Order: sequence, then C-alpha cells, then structure tokens
Amino acid sequence: MKTDTIKTYFPSLIDIGKAQNRLAKVIRRTPLEQHFDLSEKYGAEIWLKREDLQAVRSYKIRGAYNKISGLDKSVIQNGIVCASAGNHAQGVALSCYKLNIKGTIFMPTPTSNQKIKKVKQFGQDFVKVVLIGDTFDDASKAAQAFCKKEDATYIPPFDDEKVIEGQGTIGMEILHQFAGHIDYLFLPIGGGGLSAGVSSVFHHLSPDTKIIGVEPLGAAAMKLSIEKGERVLLEEIDKFVDGAAVQQVGQLN
Repeated sequence: MKTDTIKTYFPSLIDIGKAQNRLAKVIRRTPLEQHFDLSEKYGAEIWLKREDLQAVRSYKIRGAYNKISGLDKSVIQNGIVCASAGNHAQGVALSCYKLNIKGTIFMPTPTSNQKIKKVKQFGQDFVKVVLIGDTFDDASKAAQAFCKKEDATYIPPFDDEKVIEGQGTIGMEILHQFAGHIDYLFLPIGGGGLSAGVSSVFHHLSPDTKIIGVEPLGAAAMKLSIEKGERVLLEEIDKFVDGAAVQQVGQLN
C-alpha cells in the first residue's frame, strides 16, 4: 500500500456560491423528497436528494461543468481529457457539448454499453471514447499519459478544487430546501469529491449534522485512509459498484 502527504484544502462558501452561479443555467435544482416507505421502516424522516433527475442522471455534471467552464481558452485549445467509469464521463461529455470543446474520454473496458452510449449521446461530435484497462485507475493512468503526449488538459473526476466546489453546491441546495434540523447526512464516497464539497458546506452552516460516508465494502479506501491518518492505495478492489470503485481517494478530499 502506498501513502503520501495530504495537502490541506477547505472549500469556501464564497467559491461554492460562485459555482452555483456558474451552474444555474446548466443543471437542474433537483428536488429534496421524503421517502415514505423508508421513513416508516426506520421510524425516521428520510429524505432523498434526487440527483438522478439531472440530465446525466447524477451530480457529476456539477463538478465537471464548474471546472471546464472556468478554464482559459488557451488552456483547452488542444482539447480536454478525462477518465471515468461512467458518471463523470457523462458530465464531461455534456459540458463539452455545451461549451463547444473537443474531449477525449477514457473508460474502463468493462463499462456497460448503456453508459458508453450515453456519453456519446451527450457529447455528440465533440467527444471521442477510448476503452482501456480493467478499472477506473487503469483508465486514469492512460488518460494522463495521453494528456502529456497531446498537451491536452486533464479534468479530474474528484481530486480538484473546482470539481469539489461544484459538487458542494448540492449541500447549499439541501440546506435551502429543508427548513428543519438535519441529524444525519449520508453521502456516497468513491474518490471523495462529493463528500468533501458537501461536508464543507455543512461544517459551516449545519455543524451539528453528523456526516456518514458510505463506500463499497470491496473498495473502502476512504475508511482505511481515515483510520490510518494518511491516504492509502488499495492493492485490489471489487469493481461491482463501478461508479465508486476507486483504489485511492483524492489527495484534496
């Protein structure tokens, strides 16, 4: 297992607010809905933030568009590149289409045909899909090597300040939509971009809320990193939950 020194970074509410303004015409302000069956089952008020209702069916458009739309034209003249098992790829593809930017998207070979089709559909003629490797980490290494060769710009799926700030806008929306006190907030964790952004918002605006991070049992990189107090690289992961199967969480996250 490989470790490294963690850089300290905390997203500011000002920067997350700027991300909200940047995303206003691109994303849907998704509803916060009470799930009555789960509420009854567990004897609690359980609410779901319906990010599955975004055009790309996930929150990933927030971070991708916030990052890409803020890049200088001289930086992206040779196109942008990303690696993803599906959701980030769709967010990048739609961003490329809306911003008229050429993109090359690296995806693991086992990626479902449905996700590949959606990426091509969202990106239209602006994106090219490359299938390579067995995991996200394999695709990420290939994507970054391609960037160096072609002098293109890499768009990280989670380990980036602007991506984190884009995902953090979900936290702002939740607190605006829910009038009462939130006891617990459950967040999925893959690389950690969503959890870093949203938990920062709650740290400032709802500090009594307990944050519960949820990651695949077979790819629990964040849990192990927190326990060891340093970022850990998992030697093997279970790829079943492909959208969150990451060997190493982000340095910033």
